[in-house]
Amino acid sequence: MISRNDLCWCDSGKKWKKCHFPVKGGSGPFQERAKKFLKQYGIVLKTPDQIEGIRRSCKLAANILDTLCHKAKAGVTTDELNTIAEELIAKAGAKAAPLGYGNPPFPKSICTSLNDVICHGIPDDRPLQEGDIMNIDVTCILGGYFGDCSKMVIIGQTTEEKKRVVDVSYECLMRSIAICKPGVLISEIGDVIEAVAKEHNCSVVNQFVGHGVGLQFHEAPQVPHHTNRIAIPLEEGMTFTIEPMINAGERGAEIDSTDQWTAYTVDRKPSAQWEHTILITATGHEILTKSSCGCSHH
Repeated sequence: MISRNDLCWCDSGKKWKKCHFPVKGGSGPFQERAKKFLKQYGIVLKTPDQIEGIRRSCKLAANILDTLCHKAKAGVTTDELNTIAEELIAKAGAKAAPLGYGNPPFPKSICTSLNDVICHGIPDDRPLQEGDIMNIDVTCILGGYFGDCSKMVIIGQTTEEKKRVVDVSYECLMRSIAICKPGVLISEIGDVIEAVAKEHNCSVVNQFVGHGVGLQFHEAPQVPHHTNRIAIPLEEGMTFTIEPMINAGERGAEIDSTDQWTAYTVDRKPSAQWEHTILITATGHEILTKSSCGCSHH
């Protein structure tokens, strides 16, 4: 969480309170709401200029993700997809947010999570095979702003169990986004996702969550996908991800002890995830990472 006296995210060299702090310049309705949410919840409500920057980064991430989904076919390695992503990101004058992130530093520019991998899969030289399901997760930094999204890809024909978890995770995402508007509580997002998953005999991962995004890779608030009691109301100007991870079996995850990133299902049954960055507007929401090609559910 960025604080008032930290250096601003835009690399100006100024403190945030003297640069892009959202309450700069007055005490109108937006400024009062921004002060309240920052003080009470640690949440930064975005200004119109910030929203435009985040929207551009989200559009880039969505377009790159579409390209990667279309390139993902049997025989292609996830390392090759990573290389394509790096080339497209560099061509746009952007950066890949995952590269070097965390501890240990994430070694690649995208995440590719196959079959029983819940999230944070690392691209490698394994060729994709008929029947694989794969989540591709792309996060770009463009002009200092972050855009984050992911989709599932099915390679050829797959099992009914894998197809079910892919379909259910997509339904969980879209039905939870549909309720988002000012005044809705964060906990209600998890309620919708749990209900959809339970209806289809799937489970919701509770060890990873959605999150605020835009000025940083991970900001307040956390957005759990499971049942929870977070009574923070959504407010105009909030930007965050919803990214439900849905398992065909048990909800638990375990982290690979070697790479310390890859999260597997505890029972090695399939998992699937879809993700959008959304903006809360005055009357509802806007999906900032919506595909420009019109394709959504691969």
